[in-house]
Amino acid sequence: MHNYIMKSVFVILFSLIFITTTHAQTAPGAKGKITGKVTDATTKLPVDYATVSLFKQGATSPFNGISTDPKGNFSIGNIPAGEYKVTAEFLGYQKAIIEHVIVKDGAVLTLGEIKLAPTANELKGVTITAKVPTVENRIDKMVYNPQNDLSAQGGVAIDVLKKVPQITVDIDGNVELQGNANIRFLINGKPSSIFGASLADALASIPASQIKSIEVITSPGAKYDAAGTGGIVNIILKDSKVQGINGSFNLSAGTRRENGSFNLNARKGNFGVNAFFSGNAQINTNAPYTRNRVSTDGSDNQTTFFQQGSNNFKRNGYESGINFNWDISKHDNLTAGVGFNHFGNHGNGITNEDSRIVSASGAFISDTADIRNSSSKFNGRSTDVSLAYKKTFDKEGQELDILYTESFGNNSFSSSQVQDYLNGVKPSTGISNNNPGKDRETNISIDYTHPLSKKVTIETGGKLDFNHINNNVVTDTLATDGSLNLDPDQTYGFTYNRKIYAYYLSASASLFNNFLDVKGGLRDEYTTTKADFKGVNIPNYNILVPSLVFSHKFGSNGSQSVKLSYSRRIERPDYGDLNPFLNISDPHNINTGNPNLKPEKGDNFELGYNKSFDKGANINIAAFYRHNTDDIQQLTTYYDSLMVNNRVYKGVSFNQRYNIGSEDREGINIYASVPLTSKLSVRTNMIFSNRRSTNPGFATVNAFAYRINLNAQYSFGHDLSAEFFGNYNSSQKGIQGTNPKFVFYNFAMRKMFWDKKASIGLTATNPFAKYVSQSSSTFGSNFYATNERLVPVQSFGISLSYKFGKLEFKKDREKGDENRDNNGGDNGPGQDRGK
Repeated sequence: MHNYIMKSVFVILFSLIFITTTHAQTAPGAKGKITGKVTDATTKLPVDYATVSLFKQGATSPFNGISTDPKGNFSIGNIPAGEYKVTAEFLGYQKAIIEHVIVKDGAVLTLGEIKLAPTANELKGVTITAKVPTVENRIDKMVYNPQNDLSAQGGVAIDVLKKVPQITVDIDGNVELQGNANIRFLINGKPSSIFGASLADALASIPASQIKSIEVITSPGAKYDAAGTGGIVNIILKDSKVQGINGSFNLSAGTRRENGSFNLNARKGNFGVNAFFSGNAQINTNAPYTRNRVSTDGSDNQTTFFQQGSNNFKRNGYESGINFNWDISKHDNLTAGVGFNHFGNHGNGITNEDSRIVSASGAFISDTADIRNSSSKFNGRSTDVSLAYKKTFDKEGQELDILYTESFGNNSFSSSQVQDYLNGVKPSTGISNNNPGKDRETNISIDYTHPLSKKVTIETGGKLDFNHINNNVVTDTLATDGSLNLDPDQTYGFTYNRKIYAYYLSASASLFNNFLDVKGGLRDEYTTTKADFKGVNIPNYNILVPSLVFSHKFGSNGSQSVKLSYSRRIERPDYGDLNPFLNISDPHNINTGNPNLKPEKGDNFELGYNKSFDKGANINIAAFYRHNTDDIQQLTTYYDSLMVNNRVYKGVSFNQRYNIGSEDREGINIYASVPLTSKLSVRTNMIFSNRRSTNPGFATVNAFAYRINLNAQYSFGHDLSAEFFGNYNSSQKGIQGTNPKFVFYNFAMRKMFWDKKASIGLTATNPFAKYVSQSSSTFGSNFYATNERLVPVQSFGISLSYKFGKLEFKKDREKGDENRDNNGGDNGPGQDRGK
């Protein structure tokens, strides 16, 4: 039934768009386009988010308008032939006006540079705030700007991601993009080893106050890495390119989380520096849980294994870094940066366990009870360095980019557990292990863009991605006399080397008198993997990754657009998936890797429609279909007894990942933003999808799931505003069980003062319930297990922020500075490198 509904939605959506675009095609008279670039008349730097408005000549209200991109460029399409006036403005500058602009049928009119002059020689104590839309829908990505996100104030990256269209976040911080968890995360367009050790910890260590925007790329082009069948999420951190010195402080305290951040920007002429530090801590929380597993052995004896306990958990982390940006000349820009990251967590718990066995006839056989004490500790540190060079040319749009990044990680994980049996039926058992590791990832990429004409541009480039990991595992077991002895069968070390060689070629064009924008490309990635796992030889493989996007704008003022895209993505198994080492830190739940795993391949199709309304409302509908082959999924197998290194373990759930058949996912994402009044605005994001898993040896599983959230914001005036955010995720079936549903909601208020330089905020998360209950199940041919957790989410917090600085717009420049522009100066954190 759900499958039929999803297919019906596809047909209806496609028919609607087809009818609308057909109407646009048959309308008489091809529309024209106006393009240009807005720059600072003094510094020659681009002015991003400047407002460009289009008036019919003689009219007092604008006919159309747009904001400039980070490079100062703008393009207004679908303009009927006629005479117009164009204005460009931004806070701190005089408005630029161009009269009597003539647009002809089907013509592209290039205005060149529109130079904005500062309103004064020096503006002291000015705070520049460019109001940007919360969500921007671009041809190749969706951008979420959290500047006005009240409920995330004092939070971290994972709190912001909960608001982003097409993304779902579960109660444990696991992230999915259109229902797919295989996502490639980037920071400022670059990979970082901070994500390699623990994604949840990394996302919990980035304060929301440091995030400028989050880019969601569901159908990446050939320029992007092929990794991540779900797509790419790029977290853009804040920077500043205005002259002078400015910065901000942010502090927050709460019942569950505390964090603080400091940001400092300085720019003089053609040289700028950005430095930052942020730290956070999750206060110790206790999470109760129960597990119950019923299994049957070969003699039809039934074992009921029951666990009840709780875990205490706390987390901390900090980040710091410094970035430099230097406009060497008119055509040469250099950017360098170094960043330091540290995060860790510590958990401990106590579990009461009982194993009761009865025969097939119901006769009692045995009953064994024990108490298990466990603890774990993780520490991750990483250093990221980068150096980027951009070369532009006299021909607009022609540029060369060279990027080098190096990421060094140093991680350690340790755990221990001891089982004490009641009534002395067995001697105590236990295990302790220490797992230090180092990783190093090197990326070198070269990208070249060449416009063949005003309507056709080609891009090409290559990349080297080298990843080296050195890991050791030292395991001790508890002897009968209470001492810990080295276990040679569970102690070993290994090295892992993966190299990826990539090349791509893509082209973009505007066709049929600018009626249709097309971008297509092909990327080739060759992967070699060497690991000294005992008896393991991992084969090399080569994968071709095509991509294609069609986009069309229509409507009286270009307020509507449709987009059809296709891309192929892959998910390489990482070293943890491949490592055959048996993790027996919990002897009843043993985990291991599978060195025979092949990369998962996904073909992704997306059809989207976007409409902006005159009064600020916006709706975006995206229908998607994804087909994965060699689908990587975890399987759990129950063993009544399992031999590991000449030792027998009883009642074991054995967990391992496999390439299992294929998976098809079809769905629709609906995003809408509506200003109901001048003070009240609402946003909603809804995802409905059906996943069909076809696996040899298993029944085909159809699993329908949905996620709905609502965001309402109200302005009381006097710089006081409030917000409500609620989110509901449904449960979803898998091939071996059901994942839990959950509800999450929060309230927030913010008061700004001192000319909006400072603010104070209050937040309340799930204020009416201390815990969120999570119920899930897992089953196999000879077992059935249920799991219930109480996850503590209730919290109350307060946050403070303050912005400071003096921004300067000086007309007197040293000789020669007037020849410098910023054609290559957007290499800071806001740049879309997509590597």
